[in-house]
Amino acid sequence: MILRHVNRQTLRNGFLSNMMTAAWVLGSIAPSLAQSMPMNADEVRPAPPEIGAKIPGTYFGPTPSEVQKELIGPYKLLKAGQVDEKAFTVTLPLYQGQVKDGRKVWYVLTDTTDQRNAEALGLNFSGKLTYAAVGRAVRPATLEKDGTLVFDSGTVDFRPAPKLVPGDRPNAFPPKQAQPGSVGDQNYTPLIRITNAGNHVYNAPIIAFDADAKQISFPNGKPDYRLVHDKVVKIDPAAMTVTLQMTPGMSFARPIAYISFDANDPVAATLEGSTLAPGLGDIRVGGDDGAFSAVERLFVMANGPMGKGNPQRQGLNSAIVDGNGPLNVFGGVPTIALDYSPLWDLNLGVWTPEAIQRGYRSRVMEEFQILRLAQQGWITGPDRKQYGSTGIIINCPLVMRLL
Repeated sequence: MILRHVNRQTLRNGFLSNMMTAAWVLGSIAPSLAQSMPMNADEVRPAPPEIGAKIPGTYFGPTPSEVQKELIGPYKLLKAGQVDEKAFTVTLPLYQGQVKDGRKVWYVLTDTTDQRNAEALGLNFSGKLTYAAVGRAVRPATLEKDGTLVFDSGTVDFRPAPKLVPGDRPNAFPPKQAQPGSVGDQNYTPLIRITNAGNHVYNAPIIAFDADAKQISFPNGKPDYRLVHDKVVKIDPAAMTVTLQMTPGMSFARPIAYISFDANDPVAATLEGSTLAPGLGDIRVGGDDGAFSAVERLFVMANGPMGKGNPQRQGLNSAIVDGNGPLNVFGGVPTIALDYSPLWDLNLGVWTPEAIQRGYRSRVMEEFQILRLAQQGWITGPDRKQYGSTGIIINCPLVMRLL
């Protein structure tokens, strides 16, 4: 049997690619082995408007989104970040806090239930996060006089070597074995509530833990992924910034860019290059847009069309075999809908043999298209079970719309 394993470089892009054909397990990974590669988002980038026209691109006016954010065109949602569209990265402010025992916590902020502070800091507003404060899903934090946060609990170990053994082709998914590259303890969740400052909930994923600034200083790239999150491209504690790899997806047929930080399931965390966050498992799934729901739906295809260069390519099998992203479909995102949450309730779809035989299998691009196909029976859950939630939650804050 040939075992295939992935290194941190491939996982940090949020999907599986460049699968190793040798039967070996990653041990301690030197920073050079985890060197960043720009994310290939060409599959979803909008084509230039002058294609097929008889005028040059300079003749076209501003995109409608420059006039009204809800209209067609690129729009940055996470305004706290500086986006490099070519490298498909975003640079965010880096914050330092600590847990009660004094160990350092390095983190970023992406979303909050405080709408005014979201506007002031350039974060995403998510009213749904209010309903995430159940069980272990939100960690208490206290604001100190110096402006830093002290967290009651939650640690992350970045030392594990990521490992994945794909299933037998053509169904490389589900994998036979999966080990994420960073693992939170049983109390870890990226969500925090500042108990002495309004009790608002923030999405504050941990980027590094129990490390001094000098240890994690990689302002020119090539970070040591035994110390930092696998999405990190560059990190500069002196400037208090961190550059993170984005991943492309779709929302209502519009291409988007997001960051995968955490998941409550080890397979999902491995596939996404994210941290295993057991605390997220206490959040109720399946509620979608109902009252007191903290989640929004994420639509993932297991067995979509395959083949590099295939404009219909999509899904987990393709991500593993073809070496590019699965092109997941998101529900509501800011400016398109009112129900945004960075906590995505993973709905896994499988094209039926009948759909494949009839030639119906193709790239799906928006929620209600998928729901209609499920209603008609062309897409089901795994093993022909009812389509719906898998119970897996992935923390994927939105960065921008590309269209």
